[in-house]
Amino acid sequence: MKPQLLKVSTDLIHSFSARKDVVADINSHWHYHPEVELIYFAKGSGIQFIGDSIESFNSGDVILVGSNVPHYWRFDSITEDDNNVDVRVIHFNENFWGSEFLDIPENKELKDLLKQSQLGVQIVGTARMEVARLITNVIETNGSRKIINLMEALLSIAATKEVKHLVSMGFKYHFQELEKDRMHSIYNYTISNFKEKIDLKTIAEVAKISPNSFCKYFKSRSKKTYSRFINEIRVSHACKLLMDGKVNVKEVCYDSGFYNFASFHQYFKSITGKSPLQYQKSFLTD
Repeated sequence: MKPQLLKVSTDLIHSFSARKDVVADINSHWHYHPEVELIYFAKGSGIQFIGDSIESFNSGDVILVGSNVPHYWRFDSITEDDNNVDVRVIHFNENFWGSEFLDIPENKELKDLLKQSQLGVQIVGTARMEVARLITNVIETNGSRKIINLMEALLSIAATKEVKHLVSMGFKYHFQELEKDRMHSIYNYTISNFKEKIDLKTIAEVAKISPNSFCKYFKSRSKKTYSRFINEIRVSHACKLLMDGKVNVKEVCYDSGFYNFASFHQYFKSITGKSPLQYQKSFLTD
């Protein structure tokens, strides 16, 4: 998938960007930027794409995304009257505090964390709310305190072992300009139509290449088959429905784009490591 380069805005009185968003479509496309991103979803849910990872995101999630790692958060359908989006996000260049700052011995933890951020770091333990609090403090404060709060947030992440890496080791990003429109079309069509049956002829027409060429083309760019890609999106959607607990497992199966319960069970377990029912029970009892 070809991500777009995003220019992160700052102003003359701040060395990095920290803001609160209440609109779901802010930067709602597959993109990357040289700045590291630290994001807290105070309100909001949907499907997140980070590198080669596809998962659900929900209110309360905190994620650190490294420099130039492509990502995209697709929010669930909402209307302008809904009050269901509250996202606090910080963008900072790795050397905004000075080119030699990270090389001093005392900052080894911080430097190591920024290297880890290339894999996408999701905070899943008790440190999550502390980091969320500090992100909010970064947005609300100024001067030296703003930088101190950012460092404390990053050090809290570095100190906890309760994190999950989202991106596969060795994942490579493809930024060839000529592929942008083709991969963007494939990407958007799939996430808009994953509940329907998408045959090879249809998606090849979207990509404007022959069906015989499509599978090889997609795998060479995304490092996974198209079948795996769409099933990850479907399973991610299923995870959210299971966490909501409003419909039974069979209803989840069909609402997620699977037309065979046995196949749904197989793909779900291969991707999450649990059966749909086990996943739902583990979430509801956590």
